Amino acid sequence: MSRTFEPGLESYRRAAVIGGGVIGVSWAGLFLARGIDVVINDPRPDIEDLVRAGLAEITPALAALGLPTENLTAGLTFEADLATAVAEVDIVQENGPERLELKRQIWETVETAAPAHALLATSTSSIPATAIAETMRAPERLIVGHPFNPPHLVPLVEIVPGARTAPATVEQATAFYTALGKKPQVLRKEVPGFVANRLQAALFRECVHLVAEGVVTERQLDDVVTSSIGMRWAVAGPFRTFHLGGGPDGLPHFIDHLGRGMETGLWPLLGSPTFDDATVALLTEQAHEAFGDASVEQLAAERDRAQIALMRALGETPDTERARA
Repeated sequence: MSRTFEPGLESYRRAAVIGGGVIGVSWAGLFLARGIDVVINDPRPDIEDLVRAGLAEITPALAALGLPTENLTAGLTFEADLATAVAEVDIVQENGPERLELKRQIWETVETAAPAHALLATSTSSIPATAIAETMRAPERLIVGHPFNPPHLVPLVEIVPGARTAPATVEQATAFYTALGKKPQVLRKEVPGFVANRLQAALFRECVHLVAEGVVTERQLDDVVTSSIGMRWAVAGPFRTFHLGGGPDGLPHFIDHLGRGMETGLWPLLGSPTFDDATVALLTEQAHEAFGDASVEQLAAERDRAQIALMRALGETPDTERARA
């Protein structure tokens, strides 16, 4: 695969991906497809086999997006020593376990060994940058770059600065992810779980409640979502949807006409389920009934094909001709 760089990526020739799990593999695949060499740092002895297998699985989706995938792994290397892995990189994307002390140890090493110009980003899904950077000598360098899974496919990246993150770091991260083909959103304040995961958790809580109460099965609930709010929110988010639902007077009319009834009549009735043994058993049984014997890999491939078709319809796929140039 020829090394070509999108406008804005010329300064990013080499990336360190810390952690070769699902998120790390996804980031690595996207970086490689954008012409950025990748070094993987992960202590597992079988990490090379795991990463190459993971990249093989996502390559069809990258190709379907119009990204070049021939000889995708030509720029891929592995380095078990963290300091060595980040010594000559332009971007560090950390995807380690969600353990604060471990992340602090990682970033204490990274900030010492990585070049001064390197963008330092963590994919953490729940830990604020302020907490991670507390033991760093230069906390202004660290920022959260939280993707929505899978990063190689879903456009969103939540950029979340810590209390001491420099404005220049925010600007650098925004420019980098935009050039990468993502749709970054800079959060205005830190909040546990950030935004997308909080929304997902809130909806899933009610999903679990409705299934546990016997209102619907898992299969029915998935069909309800994909046939209604999932389809609607793909083209207009919750606020735009209710703004349109308010008629000529928009969102204020919706809140006055229906929103207050929602607040007093429906919100108090929403469930607060727990993952007790009975609930877990029920969810597991229904998952088997809904998904059958299909492997996770098969289901993921089906999801990716549908996701790409939707992104094309919304005009959110990369410029094919430019990506293949």
